[in-house]
Amino acid sequence: MFKVGDKAVYPAHGVGVIEDIQCKVISGCKRIFYVLRIMEKEMTIMIPKDNAQNVGLREIIDKKDVPKVLRILAERNGKVDCQTWNRRYREYMEKIKSGSVFEVAEVLRDLFHLKGDKDLSFGERQMLDLAQNLLVRELAIAKNISEEKMRHRLLSIFNT
Repeated sequence: MFKVGDKAVYPAHGVGVIEDIQCKVISGCKRIFYVLRIMEKEMTIMIPKDNAQNVGLREIIDKKDVPKVLRILAERNGKVDCQTWNRRYREYMEKIKSGSVFEVAEVLRDLFHLKGDKDLSFGERQMLDLAQNLLVRELAIAKNISEEKMRHRLLSIFNT
């Protein structure tokens, strides 16, 4: 599925680069691992090749799917969220861990709109930053533009 040098998205951690593909013997079984270095953090993750899809490792979204993400961000959702902050936090974290760029976009949109209505908890502010950073990096790579330009584009959606 991936080869050395490919960029891939690992749920909740973001975009990484496949630095190596290694074969290791674990408990007498030979397994092949992707060695993924997360670009934003000094972190390397080894993912069993045969389990990569189950853990949500995926390719960067296609450039043609970026407008769909931007439409999700631009949606003006009329629902008022009455849940407690910790219930919202759990729900949003599940979406981020899903690895779906579209669900991460929903989290960013919902938290950004909620921020306009009331103060976010510390955890929600961190989650808003995480969702924004995950989207900025992936969309910038998909569109082949700078992260700064993509961050400005995303923020302009919410400032209109």
